[in-house]
Amino acid sequence: MPRILGLSGSLRAASFNAGLLRAAMQVAPEGCPVLPGSIQEVPLFNADVEAAEGLPVAVKTLQAQLAEADALLLVTPEYNNGIPGVFKNAIDWMSRGEGGKLFKGKPVAIIGASPGGFGTILSQSHWLPVLRALGAQPWFGAKLMVSRAGQAFDADGTLTDDTVREQLRGFLAGFAATLD
Repeated sequence: MPRILGLSGSLRAASFNAGLLRAAMQVAPEGCPVLPGSIQEVPLFNADVEAAEGLPVAVKTLQAQLAEADALLLVTPEYNNGIPGVFKNAIDWMSRGEGGKLFKGKPVAIIGASPGGFGTILSQSHWLPVLRALGAQPWFGAKLMVSRAGQAFDADGTLTDDTVREQLRGFLAGFAATLD
């Protein structure tokens, strides 16, 4: 049974992207669960800390989750037309030590939600050179960029738009089909 590790690039509990990840967990195809990881406790990268103390516990946890997963789902916000720093920081930490090997050949799908009219098109594009550097395999079979997310999610960050929910279901079904 293939498993997908899902990571939201927002730290806010009621964020649109945390809500999109929760929705992905609900609509994942039978036999291919989306299992949540958390970047919440990942500190800012500091090579001095790594040299003195090794990898932080939160990073080791994410690396272990990635090692157990057959694929990775990045649920990315878009801040100032790019990748959120906190999300990039988490992936940078995850690639340290033996973690770099975990990304090699790993299928990765990218989705995201934004209050703006263009969704997360720029942040999704900005992930591509990062994924290339890590040796991951981006999946280009479909796109999901939730624009005007304030209309698709409630105040708690729960997806309420049935059309988006069905688009998400189809997206995940397409991605999961490549993992068999």
